[in-house]
Amino acid sequence: MWGIILVLSIWGLLAVYSSTGALAHQKQSGRTEVYLFQQFAFLLMGFFVMLVTHAVHYRYYLKFSKLLLYVAYGLLVLTFFFGSNYNDAQRWLKIPFIGITFQTSDVAKVALILFVARELAIRQEDIKDFKKGFLPIILHVGITSLLIAPANLSTALVLFSTCMVIMFMGRVSIKHIFYIGAPILTVLFLAILLVLNTPDKYLKNSGRVLTWKHRIENFNQRSTNPDETYQNDHAKIAIANGGLIGVGPGGSTERNFLPQAYSDFIYAIITEEYGFLGAVFMMALYLLFMYRAFRIIFKSPKAFGALLAVGLSFALVLQALINMAIAVNLVPNTGLTLPLVSKGGTSIIITSFAFGLIMSVSRYVEMDEPNEPETK
Repeated sequence: MWGIILVLSIWGLLAVYSSTGALAHQKQSGRTEVYLFQQFAFLLMGFFVMLVTHAVHYRYYLKFSKLLLYVAYGLLVLTFFFGSNYNDAQRWLKIPFIGITFQTSDVAKVALILFVARELAIRQEDIKDFKKGFLPIILHVGITSLLIAPANLSTALVLFSTCMVIMFMGRVSIKHIFYIGAPILTVLFLAILLVLNTPDKYLKNSGRVLTWKHRIENFNQRSTNPDETYQNDHAKIAIANGGLIGVGPGGSTERNFLPQAYSDFIYAIITEEYGFLGAVFMMALYLLFMYRAFRIIFKSPKAFGALLAVGLSFALVLQALINMAIAVNLVPNTGLTLPLVSKGGTSIIITSFAFGLIMSVSRYVEMDEPNEPETK
């Protein structure tokens, strides 16, 4: 697992260096090494966070999970009212006096998965009871998802899906999951139909709804306006240029035309430079990491450790697969980045913390005493 993380990080460093040429010409007078050093510095900090996190026994995180979730609630509310706006999305919160911004949804994602794993672990005796076992958990899942959704619907859906998987693995009644999941899917489907059939002029003051509508429309049918499909068209060109073995590291031409080539569409640049074989290999790395994390279930004597490893790995790998699907035009654009590979700052630190939690479970899982009970 450490090897997979190292390979992804180095590969991401090379990909960011290659794909930030146009951005460097706009902001750094062509000095692409500035972004190379920035990415390298954040990866170093991320590895430090990962090492410290994995060195602490995972059971200690159980004690602080509820507090961390309430902190995440506060951060999400602050972002809603005072967040920084970028590309019409108010997802970032600026740290006072430092000026560094971070996505509060990243913090909320880790906090909620920690909380759900904790609650499932300590409520195993009542987990089949709707009021005592299921309801206290799903309420927090719903609140967190609703706070994230207005600015970042894709992350909210990924997080909600992840929590459903964790609850299924944690022996929650399938009937209870269906009672919650079926109405939500129905409402979401009806909401999409309503938005798609509503004229644009009525959605101008509806936040991100108009953006969501245009993304779905551009995905479903070829737009007559090439500006609306510009990103997807150039992502396809990059993939087509890559062929089987690619044009080689640094050889991408579409990096100069593809917006967000260093973040949302970095997988298209990787496919162009390393070809179909490289693209498949990167996907295999993420899937192998999830497989290794899922193996912890069969070794862990504790529900909390197993559910934590499964939840975090599933969320990270699902995010990666969605990012890849966007690049190859299988799903509409969502703004999800490729973990440890896309250009980032605080997102790398938070992602590294999540990887560190998984590695902590992997490290200590065989040292736990099987008969030691979960504690609140």
